[in-house]
Formats: sequence, C-alpha cells, structure tokens
Amino acid sequence: MTLKLYASVLVFPLIAAVGLWLGGAFVWLLPAVAFGTIPLAELLMNPVTENLTKDQEQARRDNSAPFDRLVWAFVPILWALIALFLFRFETFERGHELIGAVFTLGILCGTFGINVGHELGHRRTRFEQHLSKAALIASLYVHFFIEHNRGHHAKVSTPDDPASSPKGRTLFGHWIRSVPGTWLEAWNLEKTRLARKGISPWSLQNEHIRLQLVQATVVLLMALAFGPAATLGFVGAATVGFLLLETVNYVEHYGLSRNKKDNGKYERVQPHHSWNSDHPVGRAILFDLSRHSDHHANPGRPYHVLRSFPEAPQFPTGYPGMVLLATCPPLFFKVMDPLVDHWQAKYDSKGSGA
Repeated sequence: MTLKLYASVLVFPLIAAVGLWLGGAFVWLLPAVAFGTIPLAELLMNPVTENLTKDQEQARRDNSAPFDRLVWAFVPILWALIALFLFRFETFERGHELIGAVFTLGILCGTFGINVGHELGHRRTRFEQHLSKAALIASLYVHFFIEHNRGHHAKVSTPDDPASSPKGRTLFGHWIRSVPGTWLEAWNLEKTRLARKGISPWSLQNEHIRLQLVQATVVLLMALAFGPAATLGFVGAATVGFLLLETVNYVEHYGLSRNKKDNGKYERVQPHHSWNSDHPVGRAILFDLSRHSDHHANPGRPYHVLRSFPEAPQFPTGYPGMVLLATCPPLFFKVMDPLVDHWQAKYDSKGSGA
C-alpha cells in the first residue's frame, strides 16, 4: 500500500470536521461512511494480498520519514477536532444531533486516536512514545500504553489475556471482562516491575499512576474551560472510542488459542493466533493493523512494511464490517465459529509449535 493510499484517510477527519461544524444531520456523515459505505464497499472489493519485495521493504525502511510524519500528524489533528467538538457542544441539539456528534468524535478517538497511539507505542523514541500517550488520552485509555506492549503481546490468545476472547463469548461479555481487566493488568504489570526494585506501587514511580493523573488533569482542565456538560460529552465520545478498540481486540483473536507445551509454557505467538484482513479500505484506515499476524509475530515492524501471511486465518470481510457483525452475536457466531473450528483444527493437527 502506497503512502498516498495511507494519506487518503485524512479525508475522514475532514468529514468529521464538516459534520461537527455544520451540525444537524451532517454530524452523522462520518458514522454513515465508517459503518455504512465502507463495509458495503469491502464486501464488493477483493483483498489485496501482495507483499513488498525485500528490496522494496528496505527502500521503505530507508525512507520511512513520510510514513512516520503521517501518523504523527494525526495526534494534533485529533486534538484539534476534540477542541472543535467542545467549542461547538452547546450548539448541538439534545437528541439525535448530540448523539451523532458524540459518535463522530468517538469514531475518531477509537480509530485515529487509539490506533495511532498503538502504532507509536511500539516505537522506541521518547518523542513518539509521548505522542502515543497523547493519542490514547483522547479515549481516556492511556493505560493501554502499558498493558498492550507488556501484557497483551505476551499473553495474546491465552486465558490470561483480558483482550483475547474464547469461542462463544459475546462482544458484550468481552467488554465486561476486557475494560476493567486491561486497567488492572496495567496496574499489576507496574506493581510487579516496581516490586523487583523494592519500590512501593503507591509511588509516582508507578507509570500507571502518573498516566492516570495526567489524564485526570486533562479532563479537569477541559471542565474548567468548557464546562461540565461539554466534558461529559467528551467522556461519552471517549467511551465510544475505547469500546471500539475493545471490539477490534475481540474480533482480532476471537476463538484462537495457543497450545501449552510440556513444560507448562505457551507456544510462541505465531501467525495463526490472529485474524487478518487484506481488504484495502480497512487496511488504509487502520494503518495495516488488519495485517495482525505479522504485527504479533514482529511487534517492532512498522505499519508500512507489515506483511500478509496466507497461512494465517482470514476474515470474510474487512475490519469495519467485522466490527458491525460482532454487535449481533447470533450472526457473528454463525459466521465465525465454523471458521474458528477450521483454523484451530488445522494448526492443532500440526502440533503446538516451538
């Protein structure tokens, strides 16, 4: 996927800005495109499975600056749109207009906020990690910075991971487990890290505490500047954002499990422990998060060089469509459970792996 295709997703913040500025029915433009037009289009489009050659990949790595600047840009763009939402809040009529505005901002927080925060959270530079936290605060989910890198990647597709769902669990059951579970996982990871140093977890050396204080300060400043009603609207949008993240987590690993080896440890993470989609629109919107197998097998690999694995489980459609499908559990199970059985049996028959 080219830089131009990744950059084309800038149209979505533009659609959101138009909707929030004009108000009325226009606030529903982005939700209609995100969960109407795009899922329909991806049903009609063929996946794009081609990977870069080794030479092409090296060329991208050598010239990664434009790809990096693109994801950096989404952080100030997101906060500018949050400011627009807060500025315009009192003009939204209570009812469908306010709900549409909240959903519009929530979609931005969940896709371009958390997803960009996720990408930058895997980077090594302090600048990019600060940008990651700034993006995650937009969904009031900054603890994801700790939990995802040090928890989810180690425990993915096991019962110990609150972000992974076994076969048969509904989306709503997943939310009940994953939302508090990821927060507690971040706390326990920091508690364990500090215990090794003989430091109490009730200390500002606990990154979880520091990040929560920063997040709370942002919300307090927002309330002082724009009032409690607008701040409550933002909290509603942030909730849409983190529930959208957890819905993506739900579908990404639904029903897939890692086997235990004789020594009691789980097999290493392999491509068949994540669901993938090569549908092009979802790939662009989510900066190739949908090539999830390569991401888990190689967490340090940046989005613009992620590869498609033909041996990895494949969704029948793109991520936006799968998110919609997950909201209807009977239909989701009807589609996904036979696929889970197929892929799990296929790889269990090959052994647990190394």
